[in-house]
Amino acid sequence: MFQIGNHTIDSQVILAPMAGVTDLPFRQLCKQLGAGMAASEMVTSDTRLWNTRKSSLRLQYDKNDPLRVVQIAGGDPQMMADAARLNVANGAHIIDINMGCPAKKVCNKAAGSALLKDEQLVRDILETTVAAVDVPVTLKIRTGWSSDNRNGTTIARIAEDAGIQALAVHGRTRSCGYKGEVEYNTIAAIRQSIDIPLFANGDITTPQRAGEVLNFTGADAVMVGRAAQGNPWIFREINHYLATGNELPPPEGNEVRDTLLEHLSALYAFYEEYLGIRIARKHVGWYLKDKPGGADFRKAFNSLETCSQQRDAIKAYFAELASASAAA
Repeated sequence: MFQIGNHTIDSQVILAPMAGVTDLPFRQLCKQLGAGMAASEMVTSDTRLWNTRKSSLRLQYDKNDPLRVVQIAGGDPQMMADAARLNVANGAHIIDINMGCPAKKVCNKAAGSALLKDEQLVRDILETTVAAVDVPVTLKIRTGWSSDNRNGTTIARIAEDAGIQALAVHGRTRSCGYKGEVEYNTIAAIRQSIDIPLFANGDITTPQRAGEVLNFTGADAVMVGRAAQGNPWIFREINHYLATGNELPPPEGNEVRDTLLEHLSALYAFYEEYLGIRIARKHVGWYLKDKPGGADFRKAFNSLETCSQQRDAIKAYFAELASASAAA
């Protein structure tokens, strides 16, 4: 349990914001299964673009959610401050600033982890944004720009001095992308240099790894990203392991089926039928990637063009799994 401003977070596992993944339906699902916090997909600080379909969907939230976190990205301090103010006016409880995204299209606009090159600009953005709103502002960074420029500890101190109230660190540099070993030692060094809540991010793939990383780094929580794709139960499993030291069994077939069908229904409702069907395809691919016959099923599933066809296909697939299991 830890505090961000006046918000108490009672879980040590948090969903990492991921563009194209952590939309409203997925955030709701992960929170139901134990994620202590879940930020929106990254939203541009250029409010002139907010009327596009992509941005308007990313800016939507659950009005009943007691902790609405919106992540913004950009390289201009005043635009970031304006975006933060507008999001708070629209109901955000926490503003999260992205200085961790390694994507070229983000870095080429001097945003995301590209900002780590310019420590004074980082300070200006953080101070201006914090001063603009009366809700907590948090920050996501990497350990540095490249292996020759690991300035994560310096950035962390700048962040705390600027009034940032929690810091998430992905334990790789921008140039590493998502490859190579995670620098948990750098996250541990950052823990020693700041007092605000710290979230360790990068290759948190199992409950055991979550426990090891928390113990090694001294972080307040782990932040789970790609490992939650198709496996939202990882939040429940990590919470249970941290509380008891024991592993939960994986969800049974019926639970996977029912959760997947509920997820699809939420996607259809959120995106409407045409787009919902297409978004559903990648999620189904993640859910079934390790299941028997999953690859063949996905090929057929990706050709389906109606919500009812998708639902029926999922039900038939799990019925076949169950009968094969019973016969074994």
